[in-house]
Amino acid sequence: MTRWKLTDPQWDALDKLRFSTTDAEVFRNGTVILMTAVGRSKQAIAEDLGCSTGTVDNVRKRYCERGLSGLKRRKPPGPSPRATPAYRAALRQAVQTPPQTLGFGFSVWSAARLAAYLQRQTGVALTADRVRRILHEEGFSFQRPKHTMKGKRNEVAYEKARRQLKRMKKGRSSMIAVLS
Repeated sequence: MTRWKLTDPQWDALDKLRFSTTDAEVFRNGTVILMTAVGRSKQAIAEDLGCSTGTVDNVRKRYCERGLSGLKRRKPPGPSPRATPAYRAALRQAVQTPPQTLGFGFSVWSAARLAAYLQRQTGVALTADRVRRILHEEGFSFQRPKHTMKGKRNEVAYEKARRQLKRMKKGRSSMIAVLS
């Protein structure tokens, strides 16, 4: 392997980058270049820094192609997220608004209902699962409602039916005792 030659300004720039970053990967990448410049082998660098020899090769290549910017993380390629800041703002507002005030016949948002409502409002279609993940990212907890009849039943009729059932159960036990 031929020894890399770094000028004093290049060496200083690498040191400045390494000690000004909080990103462990950037620190490691700068160290790879400095260790290469002092003549360390690829294998020795990989062992000392706890990475693979392929990583050492990749870091060296990126540094040769792009300089210091090659040592920093790049945004991964791919489409931009469909949940825009405007969508997230609409989601936060909708979650904090009772559905009945918006004209719905239900009192609790479900992820599917929220996704459908937001699609009509923003034109962005997301799955219920994605809406749940965004709710979590936005600091909301998504919980399934517990459905009970409390407050919806006729208490007088309920007590009457409960007493009647109790009498019927007592009558059955006496019939079982007679049959034995």
